[in-house]
Amino acid sequence: MSDSDFPEACPADSIAGSWGQQAIFNQIGAAIMVTDANERILRTNEAFHRLTGYRSEEIIGRTPKILSSGRQSPDFYRRMWQALAASGRWEGEIWNRRKCGEIYPEWLIINACRAADGAVTGYVATFSDISKLKHAESEIQHLAFYDPLTALPNRRLLFDRLEQACMAGKRKADHGALLIIDIDNFKILNDTLGHDIGDHLLIEIACRLKQCIRECDTAARQGGDEFAVMLEALDPHPHVAAVSAEAVAEKIREELARPVMLARGHEHYCTASIGVSLFRGQEKSVETLLKQADIAMYKAKEAGRNAIRFFDQAMQTTLDRRASLEAGLRHALARSEFVVHAQPQVDAGRGLVGAELLLRWQPPGQSVVPPNDFIPLAEESGLIVPIGLWVLDTACATLRRWSELPRLRDLYLSVNVSARQFRQPDFVDQVSAALNRHGIAARRLKLELTESLLLDKVEEVVFKMRALRMLGVRFSLDDFGTGYASLAYLKRFPFEQLKIDRSFIRDITTDPDDAAIVRAIIAMGNSLRLNVVAEGVEDPAQHAYLVEHGCRFFQGYMFGRPVPLPQFEAALNGGSEAEVAVPDPVIGVERG
Repeated sequence: MSDSDFPEACPADSIAGSWGQQAIFNQIGAAIMVTDANERILRTNEAFHRLTGYRSEEIIGRTPKILSSGRQSPDFYRRMWQALAASGRWEGEIWNRRKCGEIYPEWLIINACRAADGAVTGYVATFSDISKLKHAESEIQHLAFYDPLTALPNRRLLFDRLEQACMAGKRKADHGALLIIDIDNFKILNDTLGHDIGDHLLIEIACRLKQCIRECDTAARQGGDEFAVMLEALDPHPHVAAVSAEAVAEKIREELARPVMLARGHEHYCTASIGVSLFRGQEKSVETLLKQADIAMYKAKEAGRNAIRFFDQAMQTTLDRRASLEAGLRHALARSEFVVHAQPQVDAGRGLVGAELLLRWQPPGQSVVPPNDFIPLAEESGLIVPIGLWVLDTACATLRRWSELPRLRDLYLSVNVSARQFRQPDFVDQVSAALNRHGIAARRLKLELTESLLLDKVEEVVFKMRALRMLGVRFSLDDFGTGYASLAYLKRFPFEQLKIDRSFIRDITTDPDDAAIVRAIIAMGNSLRLNVVAEGVEDPAQHAYLVEHGCRFFQGYMFGRPVPLPQFEAALNGGSEAEVAVPDPVIGVERG
């Protein structure tokens, strides 16, 4: 007997009675439940008892709500009853709860029973456990979208996720990246040690790939020894996105290069060739994106394997240059390729009060590398710490030399200190050691810090600044106005000076907003008894405006461009003043 055997226009009590003996009712394989019009259970069969765990005496007179799992929403039941009222029948998947508390999926068919006048007299429900079917569907789904060996998404699922990432990238304008990763010389391993060993390696590679990426990214197995990684939401700017993608690719390359202990005691070292293609939105089809990343991967193999290559040649050129710069930067200090330039700082009467030391990199036989090209790279790589110490020692040695020269002995030197350098645990000791090593007055050394340093671990920053202030070292807040420093912050730190960023000075005579900002900074600095230095002053109109509104110290091309330190010293110590281009250089001491 099937659910179709239950007449929809027959009263529920007559259905129960029409079967005769209970033995026949119990022989039906599907679970059956008969209720009255008020949903009170009238009768169940043995299949119902086996499936739900409830005995007949526990269920008769109660409603089917006793089986509810809580997984379906009220809206689900509202639609179900609407269908029953409209057609007298509802069929679908539902989750119910056994007596023991276990929740299981079932396929449920409900037929409404009606009297001769059409009034509903009850309901007959038949249902069966579909747990095995659901499990089988899950297995089929997994086999369709996941690699059975590594459990990574397969090529089909990668395609789907790439499509979704492209659509998401179109909305957010972020770049993503696709990495194709091919294991170098994998066939040799398979042929010499066997496929079981090769499979072991592939499983280990899959595990390492997952450790190298974020949860929002996807690592997939393309087939054989080829894998893919999709990186989402990197950055709207292509160069920033490329740097991020390269960092992940390099992390993967290094992770895969670690030795793998295979079965039977074999220690194996493998390398990978990685091709990268950037994408944003739906500018490229998924097929094109895969093809480009694949081409880039073969370029990596042509380069000697164990390498990373980008499909975009311009991007690859940029990244190659960056890699070359970093390699050169690691040797620049040992090869004495760094030099310092000095730029004068003057007071309102154009009297020289000090100078800022500025780092330059001059590789032999090449043009000077702009600071904006190598300083961020030094920060990222950590090389800024030893480089910064070299600049600090050079400044102290310079001040020692100046102390022997009458025209220079009262000048101070400002040195930029990066946040990474300042946060070194022994930074205070390093500064103290440099001062003692060269035997100079600490008040002539000024350390320039940026606003970003003030926003994290404030107590630690204040402690170090106060410790150095006790030695006599002075502090300047650089590029003020471009960050987040406020009056409340300034009061906490022992700054003596703040420098207005050049971006506000440039249009001070034409842009009312910039002029208002500069006036506010000068007023705030003066009220806190801080010396305010205007950077980037280039013409007399800017200078006159700043003087009129209370600014007392200046730095910029109007008073002198940065020049090599020996040239600066020569101009002020009996050499040609034109060499340093400081109008009427008058030696003075900073006031305040």
